[in-house]
Amino acid sequence: MSIKDRKDRDREKMKKLILDASLKLFISEDYSRISMRKIAEKIEYSPGTIYLYFKNKDEILYELHNMAFDKFYREQQKVNSIKEPFEKLREHGKIYINFAINNPEYYELMFIMNATGIEIEKKSNWYAGKRTFEFLMQNIQECLDNGYFKSHDVFSASMAMWSFVHGIVSLYLRKRMAMIPSENQKDVMFAAYEFFMINTGKK
Repeated sequence: MSIKDRKDRDREKMKKLILDASLKLFISEDYSRISMRKIAEKIEYSPGTIYLYFKNKDEILYELHNMAFDKFYREQQKVNSIKEPFEKLREHGKIYINFAINNPEYYELMFIMNATGIEIEKKSNWYAGKRTFEFLMQNIQECLDNGYFKSHDVFSASMAMWSFVHGIVSLYLRKRMAMIPSENQKDVMFAAYEFFMINTGKK
């Protein structure tokens, strides 16, 4: 391995260390109270080291946000092998729910934290989020073209789909399903999702 390759590898390892520690802090504490110094303390390095990689905590937050959406987008692509539009959409929703369950910290950062939304508003183009929503809209349009979701346009149908799955996984992640035994909550989530799909997608 060359010196350059070793330096690049070490740089990526340090960057990952910073991002992993920051994600844990952003999720567990009030974002407004987190400083670059606090992140440095978490990884036991000097604040100056953090500044070699990121100019401020907002830049760290935005990079984590893009990483999360990239991972989610790769998961979404798994539905492309399904030809029937409605079955493709049904699987699409299941992937969304499973992503939230399996990546709760990423999901919190992507869709729940206020700080992320504020940072997104500062950017001129929210490519990461738009790409995933456009992929959903494409799937919905295929359903519309095949007679599903009658009397609805692609945007409203897409928003309804997203709102439902977001709502149900948010209730689960924020522990607002206490009326249901914990061992049954995931099953109830998926059963509720099937109810939604069957009753909204009729031809």
